[in-house]
Amino acid sequence: MILPIIAYGDPVLRKTGVEIDNDYPNLLELIENMKETMDNANGVGLAAPQIGKAIRLFLIDASPFAESDELEDKEREFLKEFKRVFINAKIIAERGEEWAFSEGCLTIPNINEDVLRKKIIDIEYFDENFVAKKETLDGLAARIFQHEYDHIEGILFTDKLSSLKKRLLKKKLDNISKGKIDVDYRMKFPNIKR
Repeated sequence: MILPIIAYGDPVLRKTGVEIDNDYPNLLELIENMKETMDNANGVGLAAPQIGKAIRLFLIDASPFAESDELEDKEREFLKEFKRVFINAKIIAERGEEWAFSEGCLTIPNINEDVLRKKIIDIEYFDENFVAKKETLDGLAARIFQHEYDHIEGILFTDKLSSLKKRLLKKKLDNISKGKIDVDYRMKFPNIKR
């Protein structure tokens, strides 16, 4: 089932997600619905807060990036298969140079901005079967993970922009929160009283 994606301005996007266990109600159905929702919106990641659930769960399907000619073959091959469910994920370490890349977000449609992030991360998480995993990610895989991880920490990519950039985007962000945006996927807009 395709779920509505929560728009910028909703308080759930600012909550730190709570850990879940394998008794979480209808978890596999939720994961399947999130996959369908992400695919319908042409996303490469979707975190539970983006569908209104403040839990530590997100999905990544980086395969669309495998089409890029700008990547080396090794990274392109990895991204083609980088489709995962992350439950109760933790970043253990971040290292390497920070690098800029233009990020966007299904919650903040039609806005893309350069965000600085570390190139390499060490992570721990559980997969959808609650099998514990440890992994090192780099490049675009690390970036996508960090973006989705921020969602379960109550952080949006716009939080990482300069104060000037935030001021320049304020009207666009306000319009998104009011539903004054044209997107080709279902969204749920916060009820804001001004």
